[in-house]
Amino acid sequence: MTCTPAPACPHCGWPDQAAPFQVLSRHDTADGRTTWTRCACGSLQVRLLDARGTRVVSRSRPARPVEQPCDR
Repeated sequence: MTCTPAPACPHCGWPDQAAPFQVLSRHDTADGRTTWTRCACGSLQVRLLDARGTRVVSRSRPARPVEQPCDR
């Protein structure tokens, strides 16, 4: 028997079904419910909840960190 790894963020490896993620908005649609979330690494994700369950259907790269000026 082979095990299929749980889906995870390709940027930080955090499992898709685990917290923390920040819920930004939720929208009911004809297909179910769409939820926009932000992963702990900053990646924006679109999650779809329908008859098949919840899954991430799209995600962005994490935002680039803001560079701080050097102290001289």
